[in-house]
Amino acid sequence: MTERTDVTDAVTLKGARERRVRADGVELCVAELGDPGQPTVLLVHGYPDTKEVWSEVAVRLAERFHVVLYDVRGHGGSTAPKPLRGGFTLEKLTDDFLAVVDAVSPDRPVHLVGHDWGSVQGWEFATVERTEGRIASFTSMSGPSLDHMGHWIKRRVKRPTPRRIGQLLGQGAKSWYIYALHTPVLPEFAWRGPLGKQWPALVRRAEKLPRGDYPSPSLPTDAAHGAWLYRDNIRARLSRPRDDAYAHAPVQLITPLGDQFLSERLYDDLESWAPQLTRRTLPAKHWIPRTRPDQLTAWITEFVTATEGGRPAPVATGKYTDRFGGQLVLVTGAAGGIGRATAFAFAEAGARVVAVDLDAEGAARTAELSQLIGAPEAWAEAVDVSDEQAMEKLAEKVATTYGVVDVLVNNAGIGLSGSFLDTTPEDWRKVLDVNLWGVIHGCRLFGRQMAERGQGGHIVNTASAAAYLPSRSLPAYSTSKAAVLMLSECLRAELAGQGIGVTAICPGIVKTNITSTARFAGVDAEEEKRRQRKASKLYGLRNYPPEKVADAVLRAVVRNQAVVPVTPEAHGGRFMSRFTPRALRALARLEPPL
Repeated sequence: MTERTDVTDAVTLKGARERRVRADGVELCVAELGDPGQPTVLLVHGYPDTKEVWSEVAVRLAERFHVVLYDVRGHGGSTAPKPLRGGFTLEKLTDDFLAVVDAVSPDRPVHLVGHDWGSVQGWEFATVERTEGRIASFTSMSGPSLDHMGHWIKRRVKRPTPRRIGQLLGQGAKSWYIYALHTPVLPEFAWRGPLGKQWPALVRRAEKLPRGDYPSPSLPTDAAHGAWLYRDNIRARLSRPRDDAYAHAPVQLITPLGDQFLSERLYDDLESWAPQLTRRTLPAKHWIPRTRPDQLTAWITEFVTATEGGRPAPVATGKYTDRFGGQLVLVTGAAGGIGRATAFAFAEAGARVVAVDLDAEGAARTAELSQLIGAPEAWAEAVDVSDEQAMEKLAEKVATTYGVVDVLVNNAGIGLSGSFLDTTPEDWRKVLDVNLWGVIHGCRLFGRQMAERGQGGHIVNTASAAAYLPSRSLPAYSTSKAAVLMLSECLRAELAGQGIGVTAICPGIVKTNITSTARFAGVDAEEEKRRQRKASKLYGLRNYPPEKVADAVLRAVVRNQAVVPVTPEAHGGRFMSRFTPRALRALARLEPPL
């Protein structure tokens, strides 16, 4: 039996309505936000947290859904079972879940979201028979099913290989805290003593969290009680895992790639247990409800909306769908060439795309095709990247209308060939305004928004192999690209502490239309057109497609690479600039074949 009490005026989680729900000898503290008439999203916290770990995500989700959170028994405002031993089994936690669901959404299944031990519980809820029909979908993050984990361990023990042994040892090392929590008395003593006092500062430093009201003041008691989550369940389930632990609802798995407690390999065989599985990854550490609330909100919203509509979650076809799905990517110079190919690559990976170019028609075409390729949303913006005020207006519009950019690709650029003595001050201004100042404006405006949001991001600046390959015929162009390369290196150092990566992409000779629009200093219009035609022909014979550069861009973001040469000549030039600079200077004296 469960008892539903009257809603009180207690204010938690920025205006949530609080109630008490009784279940199996405990009283659970439940909070609700949003319109009860909308689909219910139920958030379950992990160890040693309380429901407040979800505060940033909950407030965002409440704009569209009925959001429910509760403190797990023995945590926060919920009472603890007596005795503690045997009071935290997965069976009793399932009783609590059903009591809350019966109270807050008696007539409709809920969309379950769990982090850490909230996810461990969630896997139990989503796989046992008595909850079937009560869960519409399940989003799991940083918490595996103990049954699945038990089978994962047994398979590797029964059929050991060097790789499997390495996986076992790797996860074993990450699980050091589990062994500690199984020791008697000591965990409780540590949490109620020095560890409880130091934990907030430790988490803030490890996760780069701002100071605030997290963790909750009840942390020492919560953590002491929560040790029984491990003692009551870990050994029992890992040694005797269920064989019928199949998910009876669609599952979305969100894996933080920097999780210090769990290996990605734990989820290798998950499709066999969750046939309706959507995978997502994040370049983040363990506490993503605090460090990445915007991205989690977007993915949960997309998954819940798709499930409510009776259709599978959208699945793009790109190689990096799990990484970029739903993220906002802005690409300048997107009307053609490398910019358009990059926009398409992100679209295929399921990203939302903002295509920016001075060519309004070309940008619009890129946005239109991006949606056909796989972008859930795409927009076009006609902007001159060299215009500071226009870029400021763009940054304000994007943040207000589409959101803060997750990945920025400063790609817009123009070509200029000709000797230094033939290059006029006006020629220099045009090249530097677009190639350098366009990058500066993008990094300054959108980089600041990323930093102020505090949820990471990535900036990609298109430099060139010309940045480290001197040439007598490209003084202005090479100077602009060398400046972009050094700017990227400096910015990478500055923003690393805020979780923002910066990459300089350095293509060599790539088949794009930059040669047909490049200017040639010191020659008349007729000679310029002749040289443009010849350069285009030479680049066409090289036939290196911009799509390969786009692949390198996505790979660089995933790997957080600093400097990425693209094309064999770019790699060769990079090597020579480091190890044989005198030979490179000699080559720079050669007259190009134009």
